[in-house]
Amino acid sequence: MIGLLRGKVALKQPPMLILDVQGVGYELQAPMSTFYQLPAAEEPVTLYTHLAVREDAQLLYGFANLAERTLFRTLLKVNGVGGKMALAILSGMNHAEFTQAVQTGNVAALTRLPGVGKKTAERLILDMKDRLPGTGVSPDPGGTTTSTAAPTPATHTARDDALGALLALGYKPGEAQRMLQGISSDDTLPVEDMIRQALQAT
Repeated sequence: MIGLLRGKVALKQPPMLILDVQGVGYELQAPMSTFYQLPAAEEPVTLYTHLAVREDAQLLYGFANLAERTLFRTLLKVNGVGGKMALAILSGMNHAEFTQAVQTGNVAALTRLPGVGKKTAERLILDMKDRLPGTGVSPDPGGTTTSTAAPTPATHTARDDALGALLALGYKPGEAQRMLQGISSDDTLPVEDMIRQALQAT
């Protein structure tokens, strides 16, 4: 089991990133909460990981701190919640917001997340109330700073990458387009910031 990786970010294409660990590139899926904390390119970062082995694939997930990984693993224990939905939940809500939504039975807040319908929200509230880990875990020891955007191919704009990330998180095309409508069209804005603004607008 791979539990932790320390290296430099070689590529950021939310929700996927490639971490260069001494010349070996590890492809990871990560929530936007982790992307927001990634350092600038070529700076070291430590990510806690979860390896999911399926019949058709081996998927590696990365998280900025232990609290995120613990919540991700707890979500996977809920019937009907897979890796993609768990990433979407962590991308749309931070640990404290999710905990509050579950503890207060806030179905409306949970159903704003992609792929989470009323029945799934009710199941999350029922199953997670007694499983939620604490929120007092400190950030990873690798240290994180505000991210700057990785260079994007000339054929794509930052908005295109932001749209692709929202689609990968489970939002429908029309909904993702609507979420980006009010975001600045300035392509110097980092992709992570565009996604953050789009998620906050929901």
